[in-house]
Amino acid sequence: MSAAASTGVPAPEWLISEERITVPDALAAMEARVAGIRAGTAGEAVWLVEHPPSYTAGTSARAEGLLDTRFPTFDAGRGGQWTYHGPGQRTAYVMLDLTRPHGAVPARDVRAYVHGLEEWMIRALDRFNIRGERREGRVGIWVADRATGREAKIGAIGVRVSRWVSWHGIALNVEPDLSHFGGIVPCGISEHGVTSLHALGIPATMEEADSALMSAWAEVFGG
Repeated sequence: MSAAASTGVPAPEWLISEERITVPDALAAMEARVAGIRAGTAGEAVWLVEHPPSYTAGTSARAEGLLDTRFPTFDAGRGGQWTYHGPGQRTAYVMLDLTRPHGAVPARDVRAYVHGLEEWMIRALDRFNIRGERREGRVGIWVADRATGREAKIGAIGVRVSRWVSWHGIALNVEPDLSHFGGIVPCGISEHGVTSLHALGIPATMEEADSALMSAWAEVFGG
């Protein structure tokens, strides 16, 4: 029996936007949904989107981390530093009531929740035979980039928790234009590169990436 079923709480609603969503529209929609979850008038949700090319600043972002203003910039209100969002990248906004446990993630434990997001991406990547790994002192999921011989980030994490309801989430690079990351110091880390499924030789579609994320979800968060 899943964690959601055992507690009588429905699994999160999965939402997939076919159109590209601007960052301000995404922030407004998340804020409204989070308020509904907190008030008990809306259910939990995982929202899968693509954004137009954008740079977003987390609460730790520094001005010198923005190297090029070719794309719109936005204050995201999440943790972390600068992040790029754009076509070919699957952003998953995760809105959960963290006052209750979710699978292997206990209630009211933000560190365990972030660990769960990392594990979710690692398990989704495993479905493409890609070994994703954590690195001490570095946020996100990292892989060995055989083309460059360097470690490279394939997935970013940035969260916000408002009165124990989560928002923001993860960004998985499926087939973005990797040159667009050159306008920022991604997550404040300049000595390592950025990669994607396609750059690693995995020609996955966005639908296949979504399927991997959805199937890996229950292994970590239940439901």
